[in-house]
Amino acid sequence: MRDLTAELRKWHAAEKDYAVATVIGVTGSAPRPPGAALAVDADGIVIGSISGGCVEGAVYELCREVLRTGQPVRETFGYSDDDAFAVGLTCGGKLEVFVQRITAVERVAIEAILRTDEAVALVRDLATGAAMAIGSWWTVGAAFDEVVVAEARAMLDTGATGVREIGCGAGALTVFVESYVPPPRMIVFGAIDFASAVTRIGRFLGYHVTVCDARPVFATRARFPDADEIVVQWPDRYLARTQVDSRTVLCVLTHDAKFDIPLLEVALRLPVAYVGAMGSRRTHEDRMAGLRAAGVTESELAQLHSPIGLDLGARTAEETAVSIAAEIVAVRRGGSAQPLTATGGPIHRDLIPVW
Repeated sequence: MRDLTAELRKWHAAEKDYAVATVIGVTGSAPRPPGAALAVDADGIVIGSISGGCVEGAVYELCREVLRTGQPVRETFGYSDDDAFAVGLTCGGKLEVFVQRITAVERVAIEAILRTDEAVALVRDLATGAAMAIGSWWTVGAAFDEVVVAEARAMLDTGATGVREIGCGAGALTVFVESYVPPPRMIVFGAIDFASAVTRIGRFLGYHVTVCDARPVFATRARFPDADEIVVQWPDRYLARTQVDSRTVLCVLTHDAKFDIPLLEVALRLPVAYVGAMGSRRTHEDRMAGLRAAGVTESELAQLHSPIGLDLGARTAEETAVSIAAEIVAVRRGGSAQPLTATGGPIHRDLIPVW
């Protein structure tokens, strides 16, 4: 729902009632993940998307109906081979959608989600639509059982989003928990011309991008206007002290042994998502020899993507950035990096979202 922040804040300021349709489950191939949302106000204005167009018309009408009745609805949309013109997903998957009317009571929790940059979760009762926002130490909105709160906090810790069944029998509760965590980090080492293009595409992919270089004459805001952060420091020293996690990607573009070897010694021993290093085939071989001499193990070296990027025939800085970004997406999402015409099976894999 956070991708609708700007518009929803305006609706909240105007105290508008609106209906929001949220993807709460995906089976097979579907274009949007759980948490994707579409909202419709009382004037019929629509924002957001849940399917990239496949079922938007039907969901729009469902939102209008829920606005009228005030009753939450769960609906499943899927492709029907028997009726090619039926409302459904032509990509072959299924979406389960929850639609509810958002009034002043629910706005309290949603407003808390929209106005914070910290890790936060939105919990909704799929029977009543009651909503609560959960932060690191606080809760806002409807009151939920402590077991629900504990489960939501556990999901927030891992950045998970999904439906949970809490309890059993008459007291059972079905909730949908949407976790929102800060964007993952991309750290680009080496303030070279290629780094500028990688920074731009990193921002496009939703990363918080840091550019790090030991040379202050090159690591400047004028050269890297798209970077979230510019650090003038020896790369290995910076990486050893900065915060990284399992979503962090590291792009080593310096291709200079005095920077690369000590930096990669640190990088290949961190629990990050991706480590790639730029350089020619010869540079790569020399780098590997230097890392082995420095004591880096074969299992650690196996984590290195070098030369960085996929073989796209890239020549320009922008084309090279696309090749690097494509490899990062393939690694993070479990893709084969092969043309779709050469592969079979589902196009969209059921993996845990990156963020």
